[in-house]
Amino acid sequence: MRKILATLLLSVAAGATAQTFENKFTRSLSDVMRDVERRFNIRLKYDMDTTGLRVPYADFRIRPYSVEETLTNLLAPFDFKPVYQQKNVWKVKRYEYPRRQPADGEKLITWLSSLYSDKTTWEARRDTLRREVRRRLGIDPLRHLSLSQENKFGPVRKHDGYSVQNFQLSTVDGHTLCGSIYSPVPLSWKKARTDTKGNRKSGKYPLIVCPNGHFNGGRYNADLQKRYATLARMGAVCVSYDLWGWGESEDEVGAEAHHTSEAHVMQAFHGLRVLDLLYNHKDIDPTRVGVNGGSGGGTQAVLLSVLDDRFTASCPVVSMSSWFDGGCPCESGMPIQLAGDGTCNAELAATFAPKPMMVVSDGGDWTSTTPTLEYPYLQRIYGFYDAKDQVSNVHLPDERHDFGPNKRQAVYQFFADVFGLDPRKLDESKVTIEDEATLRFHPKN
Repeated sequence: MRKILATLLLSVAAGATAQTFENKFTRSLSDVMRDVERRFNIRLKYDMDTTGLRVPYADFRIRPYSVEETLTNLLAPFDFKPVYQQKNVWKVKRYEYPRRQPADGEKLITWLSSLYSDKTTWEARRDTLRREVRRRLGIDPLRHLSLSQENKFGPVRKHDGYSVQNFQLSTVDGHTLCGSIYSPVPLSWKKARTDTKGNRKSGKYPLIVCPNGHFNGGRYNADLQKRYATLARMGAVCVSYDLWGWGESEDEVGAEAHHTSEAHVMQAFHGLRVLDLLYNHKDIDPTRVGVNGGSGGGTQAVLLSVLDDRFTASCPVVSMSSWFDGGCPCESGMPIQLAGDGTCNAELAATFAPKPMMVVSDGGDWTSTTPTLEYPYLQRIYGFYDAKDQVSNVHLPDERHDFGPNKRQAVYQFFADVFGLDPRKLDESKVTIEDEATLRFHPKN
């Protein structure tokens, strides 16, 4: 018996690929994945280096009837995941907590929809979400701080049918927020206008707060300038402002600050700080207050609409999804999607019902499922208020992730409809594109 055992052990030792109970039937990940490619006739692509990684119980993880289960089993020990790309092609990716797959979005929407069947049950859920999002974001301590409320304004620059004025606001811990106000006429910063009883009189112009996404150049981006200025020419006051760690904020906190959970909190706080600045301005109509942004700015638009009930119209562009929370910490750095035992940006957007909302989507990113998944879900929630006509979707199936002309045209039409802007002033050729130096804050001489 000993001789037989010794012979067996020598044979095992001599075999480079030998697997036994003692070594947990371990194989090189690269080797077993090559076998998987051969067995299932597929091709694997990687976004990481797998050199030196070994899989315990490798061949026992293979399911001959399912390539997806096989890949999931083999990759799970390394926190990798398989993502189907196209026929016979799969990509191996690192696990991403804010990014899932369309099928996951379908399952989540189905589960969320089961939680409420009418206006009463929905509003109970809505109130829970609003409360927990605030708590998980941690924004209330900032809102309750006693700020100096120091606001500084640069000189007004007049263009064809609109004006631009840079500003610098005090925020917290000595930090400032810089941005630009695009308005039909130069705004006056005198005391708000009131009637004989001291009640505030409604101003003439709607306000649109415009959080920025990660488009090249930030708020200095030419396409974004066209949007702010055109909406101003049409009759709205639009405000753009820096992302945390971008533009003039980068001068204060550095670029790396943007890739932190702090950015999630500070950008939401800054959006509300901008709203505070202009909501009571004598020229602003508080019944017409919109929020509009694209990509990460769209994620911020949804979040701001959850945090503050003063917004009366919302327009997230190429952002809202049930299966992607936003890939930057400035969108998902704090665990707000864990509110209510699990939520997503589509449900957070639904908390805006029944007020007017338009969602712009395209076929080239995570909003590709909007017409068949997220939009019908939103319609159901709006239906609890008999207000399905107050939510709309402009889907551009042949376009990709940007804030291009067709997306901007949809935005112009939406705000023309809900805020009564003048569509005759819709002419982007009249917009003056300013350089970054001009858009940075400079005090009045």
